[in-house]
Amino acid sequence: MKLEFLGAAHEVTGSCTLLETDNYKILIDCGMEQGADTYENCQLPVLPAEIDCVLLTHAHIDHSGKVPMLAAQGFNGPIYCTGATRVLCDMMLKDSAHIQESEAEWKNRKSQRSGGAAYVPLYTLKDVEKTLPLFVPCEYEKVYQILDNIKLRFIDAGHLLGSSSIELTVTEGDVTKVILFSGDVGNIDRPLIKDPKKPEQADIVIIESTYGNRYHGARADYVSQLTRMIQETLDRGGNLVIPAFAVGRTQEMLYLIRQIKDNNLVKNHPNFQVWVDSPMAVEATEIYAGNVMGYYDEEAMDYIRNGIDILHFNGLHKSVTSADSIALNTDKTPKVIISASGMCEAGRIRHHLKHNLWRSESTVLFVGYQSVGTLGNKLLSGAAHVKLFGEDVQVNAHIEKMDGISGHADLGILLEWLGNLKVKPEQVFVNHGEDEVCDEFANTIKEQLGFFATAPYNGAVYDLITGECIAEGNKVKLQKAETVKKGKAISAIYENLLRAGKRLMALIENSSSFANKDLKKMTAEIDALCDKWEK
Repeated sequence: MKLEFLGAAHEVTGSCTLLETDNYKILIDCGMEQGADTYENCQLPVLPAEIDCVLLTHAHIDHSGKVPMLAAQGFNGPIYCTGATRVLCDMMLKDSAHIQESEAEWKNRKSQRSGGAAYVPLYTLKDVEKTLPLFVPCEYEKVYQILDNIKLRFIDAGHLLGSSSIELTVTEGDVTKVILFSGDVGNIDRPLIKDPKKPEQADIVIIESTYGNRYHGARADYVSQLTRMIQETLDRGGNLVIPAFAVGRTQEMLYLIRQIKDNNLVKNHPNFQVWVDSPMAVEATEIYAGNVMGYYDEEAMDYIRNGIDILHFNGLHKSVTSADSIALNTDKTPKVIISASGMCEAGRIRHHLKHNLWRSESTVLFVGYQSVGTLGNKLLSGAAHVKLFGEDVQVNAHIEKMDGISGHADLGILLEWLGNLKVKPEQVFVNHGEDEVCDEFANTIKEQLGFFATAPYNGAVYDLITGECIAEGNKVKLQKAETVKKGKAISAIYENLLRAGKRLMALIENSSSFANKDLKKMTAEIDALCDKWEK
């Protein structure tokens, strides 16, 4: 009985773990890497056709995004997941395939001009269509006998509609082990979905660590925060622009606005208009409003039992076509616009930012995590102007952030979740976190709970019966190659530039004590410098 870590080990994305018994090979998640990698990604140590089944914790692409690639390469077994995960994967994997095909088309046009090799996408829409019939929808808490001597149970993880922790009971010879994969553990007291259910028993635990070294702070009143920002923005005659992930966060925002409207919390703006401007968000909203009531929390169920459509209300409009989206910025009526992408890196949200960032009466409200280097992060960090579609746009709009609405459990919730086990587990493996966070959270588990915990690397293999580490995996970080002209040494002038860059980085790292006005000025000057030389 062996466990091999193939992704999201000392990294946040690309979740993939292989469980091997004497007779079977089971893949838990098969996610796509998103963003820069810290360590070399692992290839599957077995052929896709040799995998007996795949288990998915939830539909997010960093957990499900490579499943169609498996099917394209010969996998033909069942894919077990919750019913909601299956429905969301139908939509999200098709969108991912569209992106893969579009990227391949663009790269191949460039390749043809330069005489390069053809680029093949990870998978196509046809591969997704081939994959979807393999999905086997399951219910929470029900025990499924999926293979001889292997039982499966899904437990509500409270992270996304249908998200789950996966419990496997595996018997090999005269040894039985309960193996628990946390998936992404959700935050508590969030709109719509239930809090994560705490496990009670497990011999082996694989736990995520996205926020394994920090706390979200006091539980914020989401309705009050959103009411204030809508009221103030509409009073100024501006638009409230909300960059939001199409699946999950958009529906949470609609649910909160539904409550605001029902209780007439926004004054002097009767029937204010709300637009969802994202084809995927529109489709996801219809899924959330469909037959998924078993996944909602008690507050949402009270609405439904009283005959209330929790995600639709007077004044809600859905923009699907490009013409609909363009018209939003020619209409001067103050409104709420919810659009993707959540980090402002692509999609229609960038057009809405172009038309609203320069307006002092408008507000841009961030309701999700903004990765370093993204446009969303730059705006939250106080950028005075940004580049959009080749234009320099002054940031005059109010930049706001909703507190406490993260979809991930923080350190305290993770420790409570793990500490609820009635018997001390034999081993705890920490994954799905940034490099240093994985090690830090593993140490916290040992210190505060007294459990044996380790943070494996990609390629690490463990014998779950003896507890032995068979292979340590790849501990060598990827290094960016120096940009050097072929056949030429780095010039002294270029070395001076590198030294100046390091000096600037050191200044930034030591600037946390600066006054906010100085930080804002520094950000503007750095952005201006980058804009000048990126042209």
